[in-house]
Amino acid sequence: MKAIDLTIGSLKKGKTNTITDVEGVKVGHTTIRQNEVQTGVTAVLPHSQNLFQNKVAGAIYTINGFGKTAGSIQLEELGTIETPIVLTNTLAVGAGLQGIIEYTLSQNPDIGRTTGTVNAIVGECNDMLINDIRSISVTKEHVINAIESASYQFEQGAVGAGTGMVCFGLKGGIGSSSRIITLGNRNFTIGTLVLTNFGRLEHLTIAGKNVGYQLKEKLQNPPVHEDDKGSIIIIVATDLPLNERQLKRVLKRTSVGLAKTGSYIGHGSGDIALGFTTAHKIAHEDPAIFSSQETLQDHALDLVFEATADATEEAILQSMLAADTTNSRNNQKIYSLRSFIHDIL
Repeated sequence: MKAIDLTIGSLKKGKTNTITDVEGVKVGHTTIRQNEVQTGVTAVLPHSQNLFQNKVAGAIYTINGFGKTAGSIQLEELGTIETPIVLTNTLAVGAGLQGIIEYTLSQNPDIGRTTGTVNAIVGECNDMLINDIRSISVTKEHVINAIESASYQFEQGAVGAGTGMVCFGLKGGIGSSSRIITLGNRNFTIGTLVLTNFGRLEHLTIAGKNVGYQLKEKLQNPPVHEDDKGSIIIIVATDLPLNERQLKRVLKRTSVGLAKTGSYIGHGSGDIALGFTTAHKIAHEDPAIFSSQETLQDHALDLVFEATADATEEAILQSMLAADTTNSRNNQKIYSLRSFIHDIL
């Protein structure tokens, strides 16, 4: 489904209001719908070149660590991303790793022969309310298909990794947003993509207005009160020249956008933010001893923080607005926020 226009903050949005407004970034999905199997894969590519040979500077920030993100240790240590970032369900992390590795090996015959191995990055959320997660339905072929089908235009909502997700007791999934900022007479883009699977309905807040209790009264069978045991994966992309330390500081501000939607970041929630900059590439093998690169001054980061918080908040809401009403495995109706948006705002 197409995104719905929302006013979140005052900064200008990108042309498509998605993460692919950052030049070179692509997104691909594989969606699996077979009876009680409702799941899939989403892949984010920082650029279209060989990522292993031309890495990007990256960072990861754990807001709450009840999650199974693969590849985080090396990303934390080295500050580089060398594969597509894959999102899927919790029990499909292994298939995500296999798919990324096979895809990367096909492009790089030197891996495991004359050079080292590869650090694949896979993020996950638990889609068991809608999807029969025990079926282990995601395969490495699904992962490779999502990577190879990546495009500048992509669907949001209940697609790819978002197919079986639930957010604030409503249908969640994939959402995206972007902001344009001007620094030093130059325009830069901050884009976000989220996989949403968290929250309690009564806490849902849109543009500063708590609408959760109002919505709960409208639903014929509202979700039962329970602890927030869901998760969110947030991906931030930018073309700003940032170093890894600055990227991590930017990722911390995604928690502001998350909180503004009504999340209290529960004990059992896996809230993980990953990010990268396309401003420069890092060669896998570079004979130079020293390197130099343009880097934004720290005192100019405030506008970047604001853009990141706003784009994260809107991406979460877009994930719900773009998703269609569906049923859980126990046949409970999981409503789309889109069905109520004009009544509550």
